[in-house]
Amino acid sequence: MTDQTPSITRSNTPDGAGVRLSGCWSAARLAEPATWLQLQTGLSGCSDATATSQGTAFAWDLRELQRLDHTGAQLLWNAWNHQWPVSVLMNEAQKTMLERVARYSVAAPVAKRISLFQMFLKLGAGVWQVLDHLWGMVRLLGQLLLDTLKMLRAPSKAPWRDLSGHLYHIGATALPITALVGFLIGVVLAYLMSQQLRQFGADAFIVNILGVTLIRELGPVLAAILIAGRSGSAITAQIGVMRVTEELDAMRVMGIAKGYRLVLPRAMALALAMPLLAVWTTLSALLGGMLAADLAMGVTPAYFLPAATGGASVQPDAGGRQVGGVWHFDRADWLPLRPARQAQH
Repeated sequence: MTDQTPSITRSNTPDGAGVRLSGCWSAARLAEPATWLQLQTGLSGCSDATATSQGTAFAWDLRELQRLDHTGAQLLWNAWNHQWPVSVLMNEAQKTMLERVARYSVAAPVAKRISLFQMFLKLGAGVWQVLDHLWGMVRLLGQLLLDTLKMLRAPSKAPWRDLSGHLYHIGATALPITALVGFLIGVVLAYLMSQQLRQFGADAFIVNILGVTLIRELGPVLAAILIAGRSGSAITAQIGVMRVTEELDAMRVMGIAKGYRLVLPRAMALALAMPLLAVWTTLSALLGGMLAADLAMGVTPAYFLPAATGGASVQPDAGGRQVGGVWHFDRADWLPLRPARQAQH
């Protein structure tokens, strides 16, 4: 037996206006846009406001419904304004379904209107949040400077063992993921650019484009984003667990400087690993671009490598890009340490 299309039929009876429902009022049929729009239009014409304007109440007949599930019952209950109509004919299964929907239905919350003053307060809260982040950055950089001076005054008491461990976890363990992402980015860039350059007969310029894009800009950016996300989550998790297990409180009781033992080694490890990881990611991206250029355009590695390094040499007008690369390094150092600083307090 096939499911019939839901329908609403209005009729006039000796007792007044009547509404007869038929078809399959299930979620599958109500999900059809045309059916849903038709039912919404039909139910709006059978509302209490319409009945009041006509001076009578509608008599509902649900006995011809082929199927009524929770979705159809909820649609009917909403059309009835969450109250039972004066006259309704239904079988026991339909009554049970509607009673269950009526029991668990709640009125929709009233949307709160936001005044201009409240919008001004939200803007002020956002500004204060930005200032709080800037203040946290200044505190973190100042504390790192003081801890660095302390380490320089007494190098023998510096946390060198922690530095070596963090350097391994932040740098060495990040080599596979950075190489994979860089390689795939290089392949995609070379393949897409080859499709466009071939139309103009400028196949040889793909090497210069890849060299400038990957060596100057995209390589450091990819490394910074990957290390910021990967190392940031790891550092936050480590210090967060130390806070939950009260290790930070124990360090405070024993008089151990938390910034000196926790933040400084990680900052030094990031500062040492980031330039190397940026070079590693750039080389992986160039390898992927060289492979794609060889397969798609026939550019041999013997021509690709000298042309790529020569096309990306530092020019006098590229000072801003070089400063941008330093900024990417700094961002990769700052982003992981910001949650770590917050987790200490």
